Amino acid sequence: MCCYGRLMASRRIWSVLGNSQRLDGGSMFGNVPRALWERWIPADERHRIPLACRAMLVEDGDRKILFETGVGAFFPPKLRDRFGVMESDHVLLDNLNAIGWSEADIDVVVLSHLHFDHAGGVLKPYVEGEPHALCFPNASFVVGKEAWDRARAPHQRDRASFIKELPALLEASGRLEVVEGDRSKQLGDDYRLHYSHGHTPGLMLAEIPSDEGPIVFAADLIPGTPWVHLPITMGYDRYPEMLIDEKHSLLSDLITRGGRLFFTHDHAVCMGTLAQDDRGRFDVEETHAELRAFAI
Repeated sequence: MCCYGRLMASRRIWSVLGNSQRLDGGSMFGNVPRALWERWIPADERHRIPLACRAMLVEDGDRKILFETGVGAFFPPKLRDRFGVMESDHVLLDNLNAIGWSEADIDVVVLSHLHFDHAGGVLKPYVEGEPHALCFPNASFVVGKEAWDRARAPHQRDRASFIKELPALLEASGRLEVVEGDRSKQLGDDYRLHYSHGHTPGLMLAEIPSDEGPIVFAADLIPGTPWVHLPITMGYDRYPEMLIDEKHSLLSDLITRGGRLFFTHDHAVCMGTLAQDDRGRFDVEETHAELRAFAI
C-alpha cells in the first residue's frame, strides 16, 4: 500500500530503496529453525533471502534529512557477489533523483552505525583503480560515539562488516558530528536518539517526531517485521540476549505512545504501527510497502 499523506504538513517522509541484497537465511534468523523462518521469507537456491537496504528521507521545513544510505555500490564485482549485492549502480542515488532530489540536496545523513550495508551508500560507486570518495557533498554526517569508536577499532568478529577507509573520509570532510547523548546538534531537539548494544556497540536509533505517534528508524535492532517478535535475533548480533532485552524495553515504551517502526531490511514492508496482543506479544499492523510525501 502506497501512502501520499497530507501535503501541507511541515514534515513529510519518503521510503527510498537502495541496492538490494540476498544473504543467508540462517544467518539472518540466528537460532530460528529454517522450517519456521521460511514461512516468513522463502530462500533461493543458494539459501539466501531477499533484503532491502532502505533509507528514510525526511523533509523537515527547508531541510532534507536522510536516515542511512544502504549498502550502495562501492564493492568491486567479486565482493558484490560475495555479499549478495544485486545491482552495480548506486540505486539510492537513482531513486532520490526519481523523486526530484539529487545527492547535493541532502542536508543531513544520519547513520545508525557504520556496517557496510548501512553506510556503504555514503560512498560513490566503485571504479577500478579509483580511491573511495564520499557522496552527499553538502551534508553533515551524524553517527553515535560508540558506533564511531567501533568502526575505527573493530573486533576481529565484525571487522569484515566495516569499510576500512570510511572513518577517515568522514572525518576529513569537516562535516561529521559524533554524538554523545540523546540529542544531535544537526538534527535538533525534536529528534530523540535511542541506543542499543546487542547488535553492535552504540547502534543509534533515531526517533522522528510525529503528531500521530513517534516513528523509530529500527535499523538492525529490528531489521524487518519478523524480528519484531522478541525471541527472533540474527546470527550477526553481538549479544542476542541483550538485544532481546533492548527490544523489549524500546517496544514497551513505544506501545504506550502509539509508536511506529521504520524497517530498513524488510523486502516488503517499510513501516508499520506497533501492536501487542493479550499475551504481550509484539507485532505490527497498518503496514506500508512504500511512503511518498507521507505527512507526519
